[in-house]
Parts: sequence; structure tokens; C-alpha cells
Amino acid sequence: MVMVKHLPRDSAVQREIHGEAAEWSITDHLLAATVDHLAVANWMFACVNNGEDDETPEAPSPVPRPSGLADEDGAEDEGGAEPPTATEAPSPHAIARFFG
Repeated sequence: MVMVKHLPRDSAVQREIHGEAAEWSITDHLLAATVDHLAVANWMFACVNNGEDDETPEAPSPVPRPSGLADEDGAEDEGGAEPPTATEAPSPHAIARFFG
């Protein structure tokens, strides 16, 4: 198990176990969040600075992520997983897996 755990992210075993999520590093997730926040900020700026008679621009869609969680519109990705609620706490196994 130790050998499998420390395989490179781009290995076939990691991709088979974790799917597309194996290819995403924390940097990729942070970059996607940054892009989403900038897109929303630009959209809000455009909405505020529109004329009263102008159409409101369409809200930006978030960068697709490999998590399979629902986006802000409630549409689910291919994974079909339900988003966690605020009352659900991660299990000790999930926390240990996250911190590796």
C-alpha cells in the first residue's frame, strides 16, 4: 500500500483510483478558485456599471472541477455526488487520507 500511495500523480494507478482528481494539485484548485472569483468580480462590476435600460450580463459559470460536486446552480457534474452539508463532519479516515 505504501508503494501505491507514493506513486506519481500522473501514474496510471493513481488515475484509475482517483480519476481526473489525481491530476489536480492544490495549486490547480487554488487557481480555479481564483479564476472563479475574478470572473464573478468582473461580472458584478459589469452589472453595477450597466445602464438602467441595458440587459444584465449572464453570470459566469465556474471552472469545472474533478470533484463531482454540484456547482452553484445546483447542476451536478458527471460524478453525481451530493455536496456535503454543513452538519456532516468528515470521518477520521477522510481527514487522514486528506493529510496523507
